[in-house]
Amino acid sequence: MVELHLLDRQLEWLAWSGLHVTGWKLIGYTGALMFGARWLVQFVATRRAGKPVIPRLFWYMSVAGSLMTLSYFLFSAKQDSVGVLQNLFPCFVALYNLVLDIRLRGWRRQRG
Repeated sequence: MVELHLLDRQLEWLAWSGLHVTGWKLIGYTGALMFGARWLVQFVATRRAGKPVIPRLFWYMSVAGSLMTLSYFLFSAKQDSVGVLQNLFPCFVALYNLVLDIRLRGWRRQRG
């Protein structure tokens, strides 16, 4: 029998759900949730400002979510090239925008 990497093994504490969840899937799920939840952050910031805005947290969540889902597709048993391509470009763009935001507004930007 082939020994699986620790993160490729089924998480027994989630076996009751009937789903086959591994450590990598948990990382992938968390990344996908973070990547999707960034739109909620953007929506709330826009409602508060009364105009379209993209808060820095949006870019942090974009980078983290992309890296987490990218790592799932790269390192899990799945190793899906479509998932890698799907997450590589958004990660680069989010990181670029985060760096630009920090350069333009500094580390501790003022509110308002």
